Amino acid sequence: MPEPDPYAAKEAITPGDGGAMTLATEDAETLEAGPVPGGPASGKARSLWSDAWHDLRRNPVFVVSALIIIFLVLIAVWPGLIASGNPLQCDLAKAQEGSQPGHPFGYDAQGCDVYTRTVHGARASIAVGICATAGATLLGSVLGGLAGFFGGWWDALLSRIADIFFGIPIILGGLVFLSVVTSGSVWPVVGFIVLLGWPQISRIARGSVVTARQNDYVQAARALGAGNARMLLRHIAPNAVAPVIVVATIALGTYIALEATLSFVGVGLKPPTVSWGIDISNASVQIRNAPHMLLWPAGALSITVLAFIMLGDAVRDALDPKLR
Repeated sequence: MPEPDPYAAKEAITPGDGGAMTLATEDAETLEAGPVPGGPASGKARSLWSDAWHDLRRNPVFVVSALIIIFLVLIAVWPGLIASGNPLQCDLAKAQEGSQPGHPFGYDAQGCDVYTRTVHGARASIAVGICATAGATLLGSVLGGLAGFFGGWWDALLSRIADIFFGIPIILGGLVFLSVVTSGSVWPVVGFIVLLGWPQISRIARGSVVTARQNDYVQAARALGAGNARMLLRHIAPNAVAPVIVVATIALGTYIALEATLSFVGVGLKPPTVSWGIDISNASVQIRNAPHMLLWPAGALSITVLAFIMLGDAVRDALDPKLR
């Protein structure tokens, strides 16, 4: 009896036209030849995070925004790298003067170097954004994750509390809450943003945990006797954290803009703290006589917020399987 032809069998079980049969035959030959060296199918299955990092490295939006953010963080930590002057040292004789050698951004209404203040202003704004995002993400993730995992009365209570905070207008709440605070440091602003920012993260975390809790691997872990803590930390949290990271990344830029808004209206950061919002507020009354006073801090704020929003969009596209 003649031996069966393996390629004939492969073509026989492949429906469709001749192009589909050819594709099946080529796939079979590729599998028999082994994986391509250096290719994605080199014998190791890639996780969601490795796939996301693979896509992010090839996304120009992510690369550009990440480079801008790294530069901003560096000058926020070490402003002396590019600005050696003192942002609080002013000379009234040079008030509102334009660009000069050694002072490319000119002077503000108090005779302070706009370039130096713009560079040093990154520290307060980025510190508020990072600390507020970390606090809101931690608090919202814990409360939302527990509510989504246990459900019942805890879930109902948390949802009603979150609804109360959602009903507070954030600018009006800032005017009321921060107007009674005498300190002009970053911490009252950070505390206020965390207080009103955690409900959004909480809802995202709750929905992600509820979805992950229904997967088969969680049910299998429960059937094998895994405790609540182990299921939540080992099986649910790693698979529910991606949407939280995306929302937190985008919210960071929003919180920086919120700090600048509160400082602009006089209830956020206060002198002698150097902030973009304070400089924009001081420059707004002199915009016709000295527009350079407003242009540079406002431009720095816009670039920073845009960079974090672009980073969040790139991370969302990389972590969302529906957008692949």
